[in-house]
Amino acid sequence: MASHTWIVRKRRLARTFLGVLALGLLLLLVARFSANGDGNLPEGVPPPQHQYAAAHIALLERLQAAGYLRTEPVIRAMALVQRHLFVPPEARSQAYLDYPLPIGLEQTISAPSIVALMTELIQPGPEKIVLEVGTGSGYQAAVLAKLCRHVYSIEILEPLADRSAKLLKALGYENITVRCGDGYQGWPEYQPFDGIMVTCAPDEVPSPLVEQLKEGGRMVIPVGEAYNQQLYVLQKTDGKIEQTAVVPVVFVPMTGEARRGQ
Repeated sequence: MASHTWIVRKRRLARTFLGVLALGLLLLLVARFSANGDGNLPEGVPPPQHQYAAAHIALLERLQAAGYLRTEPVIRAMALVQRHLFVPPEARSQAYLDYPLPIGLEQTISAPSIVALMTELIQPGPEKIVLEVGTGSGYQAAVLAKLCRHVYSIEILEPLADRSAKLLKALGYENITVRCGDGYQGWPEYQPFDGIMVTCAPDEVPSPLVEQLKEGGRMVIPVGEAYNQQLYVLQKTDGKIEQTAVVPVVFVPMTGEARRGQ
């Protein structure tokens, strides 16, 4: 029993030590970007300010403590991507609170905890090619782009697709390709994908997305109607899909082909 207790204590100390190291990295990263600013911001977007940096750090600490942020690469990615750049000017004071915010056209930017959770679940990697369905503000694509080789992102609303594509380009993201289209059909030209992330909720998992998922790949997707949705992880193994429910969620519904005949 004493030996078991000592092992448990050592594991707790190790986790605490790793947590301190990770938070130290966050402080350095966010402080550096806040001090240096970004010389390639689009017109009308303010440079990072100290009040945003402090709020950013506090948010990351909360997400890590709550278990949404678990791995060092995802922690670093969310430290590097500044959420206030992806929300309307009137919402920037709320950018580092953990809830969704409106971005126009009855769409929202997801809560940071959901972005962190979905990013961890898709298991990103530097050689992976990821498809995102629902570009929205471009924030989730930016986080994925810090972790993956390339992100292909589809947005069905043309004004949002254009706005996000311009913003991401101005911020220097060269490994994100955005187009306007119906994400239900995926992006066949670039299949198969190592990962597929869906940020809008269909009633059922679209079969074209399943077909475009690489063997061994993972799809993270909310499924269900209105306020009765569940976030799932799907993994393709030997051509079959293994589906795991994660947590109840609320996303805007998938439109286009997903809504035809309803």
